[in-house]
Amino acid sequence: MKRLIILAWAAAMLAACGPKDPTMDRSDFVVITDVVPDVILEIRYYSTYNFVGERIDGYEAPIALMTWQAADSLKAVSDELKAQGYRLKIWDAYRPQRAVNHFIRWAENLQDTAMKNVFYPMVDKSLLFEQGYIWAHSSHSKGSTVDLTLVDAATGKELDMGSPFDWFGDESHPDYMGGSLKEDGRWGRIYKNRQILWDAMLRHGFTMIDSEWWHFTLANEPYPDTYFNFPIK
Repeated sequence: MKRLIILAWAAAMLAACGPKDPTMDRSDFVVITDVVPDVILEIRYYSTYNFVGERIDGYEAPIALMTWQAADSLKAVSDELKAQGYRLKIWDAYRPQRAVNHFIRWAENLQDTAMKNVFYPMVDKSLLFEQGYIWAHSSHSKGSTVDLTLVDAATGKELDMGSPFDWFGDESHPDYMGGSLKEDGRWGRIYKNRQILWDAMLRHGFTMIDSEWWHFTLANEPYPDTYFNFPIK
């Protein structure tokens, strides 16, 4: 009997010390404002002002998290731009996989178009997957991606970048040069503003994508194959 009790205890200890879910390990993540105190936060998915129209699963606090490697690089970006009279404004950084799953459920519900006029007036919701606006996985969930813009430090106003954050349309593409942006003469100023942000981010190790001017990922991200799922809190 004593031997059976010892074996049962040993099995329980092994189970308790068994493999952990790597997607729930936040040990290499930091609160961005602890590393980059000059950034401004407007965490859209903690609020209801986003393309879904409600707080997104996993956003339990209005803070931004990143891997410490990405945050260190972002600090270098912030210091460079601060010297030029700008501050960084972050809309999103680490995004739990549970948040991405929330996006997927929303996109599959074609009847819910509450925020269509604000974020995707020219796109039929049934085409969001086909046109690449919604994905089953996001680079944000790997912990080294950030969505951000520039703010004039003197006035506190965002620079004109040609489209709002999370705008589902061609105007969000970094190389877009047509439509009303060209017709009303704004493109020169918009491109200059975008270029200030791009140059600083690329210089300090981030890369871009071809569909969102605000989206940057650390080139040497430490977790290229892990989609984390711990909540932001």
